[in-house]
Amino acid sequence: MARAVVEYLNGAPVAHDLIFDKRGITMNQNELGELRRRLRPGKNNISHVYGCYVSPIKEIIAEVDQPLALLNEDDVESCLALLRKALSGGLGRNLIDVEFTTKQVAEGEEHKLLRDLRDSRLKDAALRRRFYETVIQNMEMGEDSYLILLAQESYDVPFKGKDGGTFDEASDTVYSYMVCALCPMREGKPGLGYVPNENALHVKTAGRLAAPPELGFLFPAFDHRAANLYNTLYYIRKPEMIHGEFVQAVFGVEPPLSAPEQREAFETALSDALGVECSMELVQAVHEQMRERIDLHKESKSPEPLTVTARDVGGMLRECGIEEERVEAFQDYCGQRLGDGAAMDPANLIDSKRFQIKAGEITITVKPELSGQVEARVVDGRKYILIPAGEGVEVNGLPVELEAGPAPQA
Repeated sequence: MARAVVEYLNGAPVAHDLIFDKRGITMNQNELGELRRRLRPGKNNISHVYGCYVSPIKEIIAEVDQPLALLNEDDVESCLALLRKALSGGLGRNLIDVEFTTKQVAEGEEHKLLRDLRDSRLKDAALRRRFYETVIQNMEMGEDSYLILLAQESYDVPFKGKDGGTFDEASDTVYSYMVCALCPMREGKPGLGYVPNENALHVKTAGRLAAPPELGFLFPAFDHRAANLYNTLYYIRKPEMIHGEFVQAVFGVEPPLSAPEQREAFETALSDALGVECSMELVQAVHEQMRERIDLHKESKSPEPLTVTARDVGGMLRECGIEEERVEAFQDYCGQRLGDGAAMDPANLIDSKRFQIKAGEITITVKPELSGQVEARVVDGRKYILIPAGEGVEVNGLPVELEAGPAPQA
């Protein structure tokens, strides 16, 4: 069964229903690192890099078909560095797992174009032009011209033993994939640029040069060290800029929520579902449990992405004494806004490096591990946020002494 699955995903004519058990799997840090290491000179079998230079008014200035064998070492490294950058950043934050439906894999035009591009090894100029035009019609780069960069490789995946050692001669899987990077062309440090009289990409010291990509993707995903046609790994340089038009046009799916949008949805769910029970103490408790999960995951050095679901957070709320009706309301809201059973990175839901409280024009920021020392109290009918003051109190850097005084009056 597993062998048949891998063969189908690598292009062999195996029954379609044998790939159902591949859905929902996401890449881990080890798999991502394995591919990034390949995108270096002498480590891969990429023969060509293809490019499309686009003007700010959405006109194609030039298309490039660049054999890497004809480039010098600096040019090759510059091309691969831009593609490598499209596999960088945090999983779940800069690198987002985009999942295709069964119908899309079987019949979807967007999925078929990506699959045909990969299977043609990007050699079909008509397919490349169709892809370029799809991107250009649905991509906004402001006043920047930009470079669409494409490369394809067939990776003979070495067998990995239980001890982590790899054996090239034991490989029985070929992972065929393509990487795309969209790079703004800007004045800057020496880097990859377009040379018109050669219709080629070379390292230049002046003029418009390729900046790190704003977005990109890997297709198909590299899950369990094999191809997964149900997923693509989508890269965005800024977590708050999801480029929804690009996602819809190229992948044919609804854009996933960005990291800031996930946090907003999570906070709204807590506030709306819990109402008056959404106290500072409750938020402190949820924040602390999330932070503990993040810290433990870092200590474990697990390659698997850390995730939590609305059900997990619902368990935290129950431990805090929240009644079942409100817990269910919270989970329902998360299902509507984030998707049923959605797995989220806790780092997208809280700021694990600080605990911040705002009251009108006043903002208090403390280290997360000290948040329990901040209390909310009602004194003489008035609400206060209290911080214990010991020795070493400073005001604008100046040491001061605190004198005991009367309790605050209403």
